Amino acid sequence: MFGVGLPELALIALVAVIVFGPDKLPELAKQAGAMLRKARQFANAARDELRNELGPEYSDLELRDLDPRTIVRKHIIEAMNEPDYDEKPVRRPRPLRADETPPYDLDAT
Repeated sequence: MFGVGLPELALIALVAVIVFGPDKLPELAKQAGAMLRKARQFANAARDELRNELGPEYSDLELRDLDPRTIVRKHIIEAMNEPDYDEKPVRRPRPLRADETPPYDLDAT
């Protein structure tokens, strides 16, 4: 989730038991769960209100879509996938015959 693996979680749990004690830890976990639930409800309410204000064309709007990094990444990927019709086709020179010498430009050397 946040780049925290099993060893890190075990260390956090051990520190929490040492700092808060085993008798207060369940109450703190319950408070943390309630706080996360309230934060999720707040985010969902903000998303729903934004959807209602913007109208039906934004009914699939998610809050992570408003992250500038996501917006830039999305538009860059779209731009990279679009074909460029403005470019002229590349004209390749014809292969030299056996008796021809390659062109030589004195000014370019």
